[in-house]
Amino acid sequence: MQTKDTRPVAEQEADTDRAILAVLLADPGLWSVAEIGRELANPVEAENGIARLYAAGLVHRLADGFVFPTRAAARADALGG
Repeated sequence: MQTKDTRPVAEQEADTDRAILAVLLADPGLWSVAEIGRELANPVEAENGIARLYAAGLVHRLADGFVFPTRAAARADALGG
């Protein structure tokens, strides 16, 4: 039986965003939005998370549906942030 996540939405979204960045930074290169959706087992949350990360300047989006982390995201990760 699946239980409903009762944490605040902002907390759930932050976890999703961290998971997306972890995927992107663990295997540098181009990732399709669909691939990230499969990794997270939730394509809708992946798309929403990528949009949030793009708005924050942490991922680049290409017109053909691929994304990759910005230098700022990679540097923050390297610093342990």
